[in-house]
Order: sequence, then C-alpha cells, then structure tokens
Amino acid sequence: MKRLPPLPALHTFLITAQCCNFTRAGEQLHITQGAVSRQIAGLEEHLGYALFHRQARGLSLTEQGQALYPRIEQVFDLIGEAVEHASIRRTPLQIKAPTCMLRWLLPKLMTWQKLRPDVPVELTSSVHHGIDFRRETFDAAVVYSPLPGPKRVGQHLFDELLTPVCAPHLLQGPDAINSLRDLEQHTFLHPSRDQRDWAQWLSVAGVEASAIRQSQYFDTLDLAMTVAAQGNGVAMGDCSLIGEDLKEGRLAMPFDLTVRTGAAYMLVSSPSQEPSAPLRELMDWLVAQATTPA
Repeated sequence: MKRLPPLPALHTFLITAQCCNFTRAGEQLHITQGAVSRQIAGLEEHLGYALFHRQARGLSLTEQGQALYPRIEQVFDLIGEAVEHASIRRTPLQIKAPTCMLRWLLPKLMTWQKLRPDVPVELTSSVHHGIDFRRETFDAAVVYSPLPGPKRVGQHLFDELLTPVCAPHLLQGPDAINSLRDLEQHTFLHPSRDQRDWAQWLSVAGVEASAIRQSQYFDTLDLAMTVAAQGNGVAMGDCSLIGEDLKEGRLAMPFDLTVRTGAAYMLVSSPSQEPSAPLRELMDWLVAQATTPA
C-alpha cells in the first residue's frame, strides 16, 4: 500500500480547491501564498499527478483533482464530527430542577443514561423554582410556572394537579381516612407556610380551611412527601410528581378528587443561544416522557 500523503497537505488541497486561488487559500490557512503553492506541488509529486491547472486567471481542478476533492472533503467532515462527538462525551449536560421534581426527573435521567451513555447528564437540585441563565451556567432547567397564559416560555412538561396523599396504612384500621371529616384527626403537612395548596384543595372539596388544626411545615414538597410516606401526617401531593410513589405503594390517595391549579412545570434552555443537538434530543425525550401515560 502506497504511503498516505501528509494530512496538512490534504487540508491545504481542500481549502485551495474551494477557493481555486493560492492567495485566498493562504489567507484562510494563515500561511503565505508561496507556502500554499509549495504544499500543493509537494502533494502532486507525492501522488504522481497534477491536481490543478495553473492558468492566468486562477486555478481549476484537473480530472484527478475533481475526483479527489469530494472524497477529501468527506474525510475532513468525518474528522470534524469525530472531534465534536468526543467533546460532547467529555462534557456532561448540566440540568437544574427544583427538589420537588426529583421524584419524577431522577428516574427518567437514569433511564436516559442507559439509552444514551454517550450523552452524560449532571442534575443539580434547588429549593428555588426558577433559573437565571445570565448568572447560572446550566444548559437547561425545569421551572415552576405559577400562572397560566401565553407568557410562559419553554416546553410544557405537565400541569400541577393536587390531591392529598398519605402512607397506605392510614387507609386502614380504626383511624382510617374514609371521609373528609377524618382528615381533622391527622396532621396536615405543608411545603410552605402559606398553606396555599391545602386551602385550594379544601375549597374545591367544600371544606372550610378551619379543618386544618394540626400542621407541620417543611422547606420543600419533597420533604413533605417523605414524612407522609412514613405515616406522620397527610400531605398535599402533585399527581404528576408522585406517580412512582403511588405505583410502588409508598404513598396512597385517600380521595379521588384532584384539583388543577393552573400552574405548570416547564423545561427551558438559555434564550441567548441555540441548544446543542444532544441537548435538543434530551429535552424532546423528557417532554415525550411527560406526555406518555405511566
């Protein structure tokens, strides 16, 4: 097998074939016109045939040059793709999400890593429900959008859908929760001091907020869910976020009534730059997961 020509010389040929001019090729390659001419001459000597017709008004490819050009172009395209692919493998996508989303998002990302080990993802949780891409270096984020309407940005994951949840054993025995009045005998678990979620659900259920007698407050919805699963009270859960807990029997719904608040969880990326191909693929996959029935 004949020894392959030097890669720099092939790259010089590619650029010169695109320009058909030694001077412009030199400008793109940041070398002199003479250096381009010498590299092309050396490549032609190595190959044993001419690549360009030298004409008064410029250059034109010979028949051999025309045959070689598209293949060399393809080779350098493949090299560029390989370099980009290797870079993507080394740089995980950085995703931010509120802690309440972890019950839904973490299992999804674990599945994603099995499907696409070549696109690693690092997840950062926060008690804050927003993102400031000007100050935070994340590729994408899940945000809580409290109000409906056209001002929402990003891709819709799911709406907030509230319902009480508790440990399964609280639905059995002498103190079982069988009616709305039975709630008064249990501690109400709140993810915030304003009791907004419980007040909204009780209002739709036709129960006065005064039914809330014993309360325990937490910094996050996720922590309230954990305490509820331990049997230490009844929490207001989001049906979209606790599907796995219900399926695995860690939590149970004492009532069928669910209340749509108008809020939603959205998936967003930086508005100042176009998402990379791997990020677009991940975001589209997560949206598909959110719209697929469990």
